[in-house]
Amino acid sequence: MNRFFMAIIGGGPAGYTAAEKASKAGKDVVLFEQNAVGGTCLNVGCIPTKSLLYGAKQYYNATHVTKYGVTAENVSFDFGAMQKRKTIVVRKLVAGIKQRLNNEHCTLVSGAASVISRTDELVTISCNGETYEAQNLLICTGSTNFVPPIPGIKDNPAVWDSTDALAATDLPKSIIIVGGGVIGMEFATLYHELGVPVTVIEAMPTILPNLDQEVVSVLLEKYKKAGINILTSTKVESIDGNEVSISSPSLQGGDGGRLVAERILVSVGRRANLQGLEALNDLELNRGAIVIDDFCKTNLPNVFAAGDVTGKIMLAHVAARQAEVCIGRLLKQIPLQRIAYNAIPSVVYTNPEIASVGITEQQAESMSIPTEVRKLPMTFSGRFMAENEGETGLCKMVVDAKNHSVLGVHMIGNPCSEFIAAASFAVRMGYTTAEFEQVVFPHPTVSEILHEIL
Repeated sequence: MNRFFMAIIGGGPAGYTAAEKASKAGKDVVLFEQNAVGGTCLNVGCIPTKSLLYGAKQYYNATHVTKYGVTAENVSFDFGAMQKRKTIVVRKLVAGIKQRLNNEHCTLVSGAASVISRTDELVTISCNGETYEAQNLLICTGSTNFVPPIPGIKDNPAVWDSTDALAATDLPKSIIIVGGGVIGMEFATLYHELGVPVTVIEAMPTILPNLDQEVVSVLLEKYKKAGINILTSTKVESIDGNEVSISSPSLQGGDGGRLVAERILVSVGRRANLQGLEALNDLELNRGAIVIDDFCKTNLPNVFAAGDVTGKIMLAHVAARQAEVCIGRLLKQIPLQRIAYNAIPSVVYTNPEIASVGITEQQAESMSIPTEVRKLPMTFSGRFMAENEGETGLCKMVVDAKNHSVLGVHMIGNPCSEFIAAASFAVRMGYTTAEFEQVVFPHPTVSEILHEIL
């Protein structure tokens, strides 16, 4: 019988971060992963999409380079080579994680783990016919693509999810993307920049509905002008082969219409994965996700959870931070530290990028928080002007009208993803605009927009 201080189910950003932190502190840890270490983010999510998006951006930039006084003739791309590079990048990063976990206190088990039983003193887990016992259990089982109940969607070879799209060796001749959220719009960017005709169908009145809508409108206007067909307030009624039946108020009389494409990519969200946890029938759930406290503890004394399975914010950096806080608390290293969910930065890797942190103007209004909203075009940054010909961009800051603290920052313009952390720090620490103004930004950088807006 193998006995450990902690058993971790799931080797994504939450799982491998927790395993590394606990094992380096001298605690015996067993980490179970049924697919590849790194989880969805590294293997079929964040990293492979960014690798392909970067390749697409290089091609796009090369074909639009004359505005910078450069001539490039006969520019082409090799999608197979892009895919090969993506695979190499992923393999190197997976190997790096395995190396970080290669110590005497960490046992890595490849296989699907299931909880057999639990008491307040011991959790018993089965994997590959072996039994493991641990004092504590950390659930990091992540999430899976949500399949909406659309007639004709199941067992349809024309329908992809994001994993299928990333594995494809050839580009589709045309594509319909169902879902105008982050995943959908990133894939729309990828395919459009590689010359594939793209239609995006979104049921909500706008794409990226959780983001600042003034910022989103900048992207929406650019993408529509570029030829991406974006249909909002549109419902998919059914799918028949590669034909999609829709209904939309924008259609004549609000009646239905039909769209056809070689492939249909469905990306309408993700759901917590609870597979293998059936024995924990007294585990508290809320809307299909595991309920946790500020330190990732569940309602069961020795069971913790981190990452997408908690349904908090489904981002890799949130998962990793939850793991750090969980293990730190368990080892009494940071007993009072909590996760500042109000200061979590997020990025949409469209072109241009969107980056945000904190509450939006719309959210402040719904919360009846009196605010002062400051806005500046990104062109107030000299570096932005030099490197983004023909782009305007936008930076918005939501400020508490009473105490002048920074509540949120929302930007569109490259490369805002690389300095949104500065705004996150201001929101996290409760900086007033006067305090944030004392921060010195290097010149010339696009990040100076955060100083200009103050």
